[in-house]
Amino acid sequence: MNACVDRRTQEFTGLRVLVDTRTQFETVCDRLRELMGRATIPDLVALAREPISEVEFARRINERFVGPSGFMLFAEINHGGWISKFGINRSTRRLILGNPLIAITMLRHDLIAGLFAPVEILVTEHEDKQGTNLVYVQPSSLIVVEDNAPLRSAAEALDTKLADLIASAVCP
Repeated sequence: MNACVDRRTQEFTGLRVLVDTRTQFETVCDRLRELMGRATIPDLVALAREPISEVEFARRINERFVGPSGFMLFAEINHGGWISKFGINRSTRRLILGNPLIAITMLRHDLIAGLFAPVEILVTEHEDKQGTNLVYVQPSSLIVVEDNAPLRSAAEALDTKLADLIASAVCP
């Protein structure tokens, strides 16, 4: 490393949450999609570039992109679509979801929170195809690594919102 760069490391611990349900994989995925709106990052950036107020931006985000859960789905990666080439015959999808109106509640206290917002859920079919596992990392365990009460409060609100989304998808 050269003299013009200051590189440090900061250790922290994330909490992995595992949810197991007998609800079928496609049913869980369909319910999650029904509970979320859809958006792309370019959609959000284009809206932010319009000459509108913060209040109008928030109104349009909620109107156009946010689903009943308060989240929007940004991307869905179908790992199950390719892992069969390697002898793994299970459905598994990685969902990337969030909401800029939730993210800003954390980013205003620490821009590094943007490394962990949006959040992700891995949805995997049981080996016996008789249920589904959902795995995610509790957002606050990644976002809050130093004493910052306003950031902790916002991140814990995200924890609750994400847990509620998953509960609604597996136990409607």
